[in-house]
Amino acid sequence: MVLDSILSSPSMRSPSFKRQYTKYELGSWSTLVGRHRFLLSALALLTVLCTVYLYFAVTFGANDSCSGLSGPQKASCHMKHVKASVAKGNLKSLRHF
Repeated sequence: MVLDSILSSPSMRSPSFKRQYTKYELGSWSTLVGRHRFLLSALALLTVLCTVYLYFAVTFGANDSCSGLSGPQKASCHMKHVKASVAKGNLKSLRHF
């Protein structure tokens, strides 16, 4: 049948869609960079964004004076800050609760 002749043809047995690369093509840095330019630029952008995020997280996140405490001590420390904020009329410091 026609289907048997198509399935048994040499082009169906060997994967012709795979390209065979020479040793020179795979060993060159410029070829590797050229093929993966998008991935490398995305990785560089991600590195920059993560660095900026970590900088601001460390810089602005370290202002909590109750950060070293745990349990009831931390709760009482937060309550002292809340009472001081209410007494001053400054409610902006309540945002992090």
